[in-house]
Amino acid sequence: MKTAYISILICSLFSLSFAGISEPNNEIDIGQFSGMSQSDITPLGWRPLVFGNIENHTAYFLTKQNERTVVQAVSNGGASGFYKQTNISPKDFPMINWQWKVANILESADLSKKEGDDYPARIYISFYYDPERLEGMESVKYKLYSLLHDEPPPLAVINYIWDNKTKPDTIVSNAYSERVKMIVIQSGTSNLGKWLSEKRNIIDDYRRAFGEEPGNITGIAIMTDTDNTGESATAWYGDISLSRH
Repeated sequence: MKTAYISILICSLFSLSFAGISEPNNEIDIGQFSGMSQSDITPLGWRPLVFGNIENHTAYFLTKQNERTVVQAVSNGGASGFYKQTNISPKDFPMINWQWKVANILESADLSKKEGDDYPARIYISFYYDPERLEGMESVKYKLYSLLHDEPPPLAVINYIWDNKTKPDTIVSNAYSERVKMIVIQSGTSNLGKWLSEKRNIIDDYRRAFGEEPGNITGIAIMTDTDNTGESATAWYGDISLSRH
């Protein structure tokens, strides 16, 4: 289960280290890919994210687009990603900003089904959540999952996704977990091949998704995955930052 694995991995790396804060402290550079060299094997400060049960990985490499360095992702029936460890209060930096471009949508993707849980591009945000806050059946499910899988399930995650058909700004639970929410940012083919700049209020989106206030942001990931559909996808990721406004 890709979604749970990302959340577990990012949360397990929760620390007090911050991404680089730029002056005058109004913005945090999460992924300043444009300032990196194409010769770098991986984006500076980011770590590869692979899954033990998926042998076919998405290929990521730094390349030039419009005279600036970006991350290109190519997936052929595989899945993997890159993540950045953080510990940032969304109350201080509630806005996430990023650029992306997608070459194609996934025709057979369906965010309501496990077998359709693939996206040509996604920005994944993991939040700290105290499992002691769970009540009733949520607490029972958490304990049962932890016993069966020998690891805790994801508890507070949002994904900003590029879908094939769902209306933008739709929020639904992930097919694998109610504690992971999918927020559709782009959908369909009208913007394929175009560089788009996105800006979202993380607090507002978290409140809409979970009906409560978010904890600290423990990690941010990029991922292009096609392992469930078996299709192919190419996407590009530009700079990612958190800001006060």
